[in-house]
Amino acid sequence: MTHAADFWDARYEAEAYAYGTEPNAYFRRQLDALPPGRLLLLAEGEGRNAVYAARKGWQVTAVDFSDEARAKAQRLAASQGVRLDYRVEDLLNLAWQQPAAYDAIGLIYAHFPPAERQAVHAAAVASLAPGGHLLLEAFNPRQLGLSSGGPREAELLYEPAQLAADFAGLTLLENHELGVVLDEGSFHAGPANVVRLLARRTTNSTSSTELTYSI
Repeated sequence: MTHAADFWDARYEAEAYAYGTEPNAYFRRQLDALPPGRLLLLAEGEGRNAVYAARKGWQVTAVDFSDEARAKAQRLAASQGVRLDYRVEDLLNLAWQQPAAYDAIGLIYAHFPPAERQAVHAAAVASLAPGGHLLLEAFNPRQLGLSSGGPREAELLYEPAQLAADFAGLTLLENHELGVVLDEGSFHAGPANVVRLLARRTTNSTSSTELTYSI
């Protein structure tokens, strides 16, 4: 993943925050409804979601493979008077996985090829504590052709049905695609098509679905 890390380091080395310093709107809304606990953020980038969560009293662990992202996240955290446990690791190595350790896990625009996506999502499920929540926002294939951000390869974009399969071991509370207008720095700006998912790990860890995927 060296080439990918180099790409993101180059994007993040500018002084301006590529995706802004405010949290993702969906992440903020869902997190505000939960009691603070232990939070894991994967592919966290420059720390906008992590810093917001830390300000709300969450104990935050963030993971990304970009050294530049970590440096900017730590600067943002210091400016807001909070501390982050920010680890520079390749998500595909799964060294970050801690079984049943986290009360919430966030995947905000964390895009992977199919096999890698399934591996990361499975590891995230295993890291979620009983009663914990997983929340995700990502681009769906209808994003192709729009200029508001995201991968240009269809296989890196997510359908609700794919996510329903990936997170079949969780109770799905929300899983649908919709059109939004992004205002997240210079790289996420304008009309966009996204998929949003909220899921909970039941206390007995059995597979359950309250809401099937929808379009």
